[in-house]
Amino acid sequence: MKQIKQEYQEKSGNVLAQICAQTALDTKAEELIILDVRKLTTFTEYFVIMSGRSTRHVQGLAEAIEGKLRSKRVKASTAEGLQDGMWVLLDFDDVVVHIFYHEQRKFYDLEGLWHEAKRVKVEIEQKQTS
Repeated sequence: MKQIKQEYQEKSGNVLAQICAQTALDTKAEELIILDVRKLTTFTEYFVIMSGRSTRHVQGLAEAIEGKLRSKRVKASTAEGLQDGMWVLLDFDDVVVHIFYHEQRKFYDLEGLWHEAKRVKVEIEQKQTS
């Protein structure tokens, strides 16, 4: 079993999806959505889907999300596509993150494929300025 920080052991998939989403938005992800697929599949609870402006941006988004969750001792069980940066998949068990170069996203149309999934509102964290 993965060693997850105590404060994150009981967190729901939704909380982890929100952490992924916030990190992605902080890294300038585009067209970000969260899909609740709990009633549609057994392999995960949430998809976090986003686009990057370039292959390097896609790779940067993936690295930022992995780094944020790694700091909480949540490690991706699978990371695919990082080398090419066209479609990166990060599997955190309860949350699967899909990061697309925008042309690839249109082609694969995950939102259309999973159209029955409920969209979850992204809870944007307010930054404190000093």
